[in-house]
Amino acid sequence: MSTNYEPYSQNTEGLKEVLIDLKSTLSGRTVYSVAGFGAIAFEDVSQGDAVYARASDGRVGKASNNGTLDQATCVGFVQTSKSAGQEARVLIVGILAKNGLDAGDTHYLGVNGGLVSTPPTGPNKYLVRLGEGISTTNLAIHIEPPILLT
Repeated sequence: MSTNYEPYSQNTEGLKEVLIDLKSTLSGRTVYSVAGFGAIAFEDVSQGDAVYARASDGRVGKASNNGTLDQATCVGFVQTSKSAGQEARVLIVGILAKNGLDAGDTHYLGVNGGLVSTPPTGPNKYLVRLGEGISTTNLAIHIEPPILLT
């Protein structure tokens, strides 16, 4: 597909031209996209686990709603299972493939990287919204900051 504005100027006008070309290129197409980052796992993690990044070294491990604020601050989901010491791809935006979801329900952080469709209750637990089940096998990722329950 050819573009209308190449080469792009390195200024505001060039940015507008890039966006116009992008719009015309993607017009009428369904785009599936995810964004994420790579990080070393400090423990074994499984595909779809919710993870947090340790403040001390930035390594990722299973997030949990009943631990510390650090452990409840979910940074994303592991794309594929990895062993401790391996680099894991952590998805932060997009659609996560995960079995056992409730379609149409909001999903929250559980324990040991798990997701639950019922919000946690009780003191000293964190309420962390992670996304919505768009089917029984896909989660639309929408991570929110943890809220400490009292």
